[in-house]
Amino acid sequence: MYHKEYLRQLESQNLLLRLPNRKTDFYNGIYERWENPVLTRNHVPLHWRYDLNTETNPYFIERLGINAVFNAGAIELDGKICLVARVEGNDRKSFFAVAESTTGVDNFIFRDKPIILPDLYPNETNVYDMRLTKHEDGWIYGVFCSESKDIDSNNLSSVTAQAGIVRTKDLNTWERLPNLKTKQSPQQRNVCLLPKFVNGKYAFYTRPMDNFIEARKGGGIGYGLTDDVLNPVIENETMTSIRRYHTITESKNGSGAVPIETEKGWLHIAHGVRNTADGLRYVIYIFVTDLKDPSRVIAEPSGYLIAPFGNERVGDVSNVVFTNGAVVRENGSVFIYYASSDTRLHVATSHIDRLLDYAFNNPSDPLRSADCVKQRCDLIDRNIEFMGKNPNI
Repeated sequence: MYHKEYLRQLESQNLLLRLPNRKTDFYNGIYERWENPVLTRNHVPLHWRYDLNTETNPYFIERLGINAVFNAGAIELDGKICLVARVEGNDRKSFFAVAESTTGVDNFIFRDKPIILPDLYPNETNVYDMRLTKHEDGWIYGVFCSESKDIDSNNLSSVTAQAGIVRTKDLNTWERLPNLKTKQSPQQRNVCLLPKFVNGKYAFYTRPMDNFIEARKGGGIGYGLTDDVLNPVIENETMTSIRRYHTITESKNGSGAVPIETEKGWLHIAHGVRNTADGLRYVIYIFVTDLKDPSRVIAEPSGYLIAPFGNERVGDVSNVVFTNGAVVRENGSVFIYYASSDTRLHVATSHIDRLLDYAFNNPSDPLRSADCVKQRCDLIDRNIEFMGKNPNI
């Protein structure tokens, strides 16, 4: 017999799952923000959290709580947009689960059960932030962070991170491959796989790290090739979008969504981190690399694309936006899935033409205040001249 409270909670959840989303009045010409998060802890099915049997759970107590749903890889499959979300329990352990929607902006429903990954690494404690790549070899690859306790340290907060790799055809059955090895970097996070071969090899974007938190000698987003995804070893990493002093990437940066192939280059929707008096601040930014040489940056507009606004600034890890998933539909529309403050998942929508215009026509960062104000005054002067010639606009 179901508990009466279950029926009340189920009705409330069904209203949430059917809730239509609407664009906000935010405007910058590049993308639209949407009013409601697309996934939250309240979207997780009740039978994943509660024992529904009144005999074993007479008070209808939540047995396995959910703390947050965020950082989702994204892919279009069989006419639906599928998100492989990071679901974090109250115990801090994360797992992956697939949620699907036909609209891409609302009505996301989780599949029956979370993803069960093959358990190849006994010391692996936590997994999270999967990037999804539809590769030209016919497989869908998921690249994620595989986190383990640093066995060489007595500090309980000392961990190591590697890039785990799985592959699938349907997001239901997953094959675990060996973790990526990078000869130049002791740790890796925020790794993603390019959808196409480069010179017959698998191409990865990496994030070289000295330790779990600090980039230090890691100069930015790396790039490397491996001959065999079944034995993935990168001998050399080349820096692409590099870290710079007093910019949005000063502390560290990393790949976000899997790069999007366009006629002008590989479009990257990445994240940058700077330190503040209130801790680290994460934002999302864009750059473009060359189609023939994906390590070469050919466009990188100044500043951030998306920053945490309003309620997005508040959560488990405040003042953060982060993306590891985007989808481009056949008509060129782009859905960017980004999490705010390690708590909930949002969507921003744009078009590939608008993003490319932004990438190539917005100015790059001149890196000095004196030059930034010249840059802005140049824009003002051009507009004054234009308005003088067009007084009726």
